Amino acid sequence: MHRTTIWLVVLAVAFFFVGCQKKAPQGQVVIGFVVKTPEESWFQNEWKFAQQAADHYAFKLVKIGALDGEKALAAVDNLAAQHADGLIICTPDPKLGPAIAAKAKAAGMKLLTVDDQFIGGDNKPMDVHYLGISASDIGKMVGKSLYEQMQKRGWKNDDTALCMVTIDQLETGRQRTEGAAGAMVEAGFPADRIFRAPWSTPDASAARDAANIVLTQHPQVKHWLVCSTNDVGVTGAIRAMEKRGFDAQNAIGVGINGGTEAQGEFRSDTPFWGSILLKARTHGYGTAEMMYLWIKDGKEPPKLTLTDGILVTRDNYQEVLKEQGLLD
Repeated sequence: MHRTTIWLVVLAVAFFFVGCQKKAPQGQVVIGFVVKTPEESWFQNEWKFAQQAADHYAFKLVKIGALDGEKALAAVDNLAAQHADGLIICTPDPKLGPAIAAKAKAAGMKLLTVDDQFIGGDNKPMDVHYLGISASDIGKMVGKSLYEQMQKRGWKNDDTALCMVTIDQLETGRQRTEGAAGAMVEAGFPADRIFRAPWSTPDASAARDAANIVLTQHPQVKHWLVCSTNDVGVTGAIRAMEKRGFDAQNAIGVGINGGTEAQGEFRSDTPFWGSILLKARTHGYGTAEMMYLWIKDGKEPPKLTLTDGILVTRDNYQEVLKEQGLLD
């Protein structure tokens, strides 16, 4: 084939693939929203509410899941190739913050982190716009709820213990569990009755295994309280307890998120008593709206925004979910 003909074929193929990519209309704002575990109900709800903001303001929202650091960095490159104007991200690894921030800056994208704060090379939070959860306050709500329920049931300190499923590598998670433990101690619960169950990977089976070790070490405990960084950690521990004969009469679990895991527990009589429902609408719609107004109108969002939560139980969860736009 003649060299000129070959080049014409190559150019035709290149133009074909470029033309097949779905582009935003000229002048339309493009915002990427990257989350670390897209299959979780929390992130599904964030995307749902962010899409509502996109529909309202008529910008293009690009949703990308990034389960690990490599995928997170690739997602930023992907958005740069699409000429995205802004990036909202919950990174799977907060220590990737400097690399992500550098890529976003090089691509001219405004950057807003959500849920998990970036950590710099000095192991301190980076000076990057961040909308997160007041993790310590959320944890305190858990601890306070557990202690109040224990008191209502007349359980004595000597017969009761707290199984705390922890994942300290994640600062947000550490603040939640430490907040719960601190609130209980402040209320009068003995610190030496709090037993840590290190969580290897953030799934229910690993939480069950971690709790099993604690249960084996303390067979004399009559009443168990359970907390963790989220609903999954609590449900895993509760499964371990149920295998050993504990039920809603002698165990109480309070989770964090109020998502599908908690709602599933509420539909049956398990020790999972309550959960702190986080405000997915603010983390989804709110961040997307902030980013759009920053891009379009130059309205820079606050450097730090922290949200709180709402206690949901079997008795009120449907009503609260409807109020929060999470249930029709």
